Amino acid sequence: MTGRILWIVIGILSVLAGILALANPFMATLTAERFAGWSFIFIGGLQIGAAFQTVGWAGRIWVILLGLACILLGVFLLLNPLAGIVSLTFAAAVTFIIAGIFKIVLAMDLRGTPAFWLMMLSGLVSVVLGAMVLGNFPASAATLLGILLAVELISTGVSMVALSTTREATRH
Repeated sequence: MTGRILWIVIGILSVLAGILALANPFMATLTAERFAGWSFIFIGGLQIGAAFQTVGWAGRIWVILLGLACILLGVFLLLNPLAGIVSLTFAAAVTFIIAGIFKIVLAMDLRGTPAFWLMMLSGLVSVVLGAMVLGNFPASAATLLGILLAVELISTGVSMVALSTTREATRH
């Protein structure tokens, strides 16, 4: 299979997965929550393993404690999926608001440039999205993560198909 065809296949599969996630956002939300749980456990285990590569016990203890915290978070997410969904949704909403505020502040530094209005608009959209999630919280928890996953999959799929048309991608 040529590189170009492989990029197209990956893109199409990603778009289809995104459409499936949009068709059942609660299951996609649950899948995203489960993936996050297992990821925290895996990362925590790697951190504990890496702790034995650090010099001195002071640094090693902190890395081990951080690894244990990640593992505990992952176990919490896996054992309490609904609470995990609510927690992750709340974290996403707060992240949207904080990122939006930072973008608005950055836009102020960009006054007089073509990027000002785009950055300001992006910041305002992020703040409004975060406020919408919090305004409909905890009901928004049932679908938000799944919708975000779906949008990411569709966006990635479209970019992969677009990448397949570039000369650099077709050379490999």
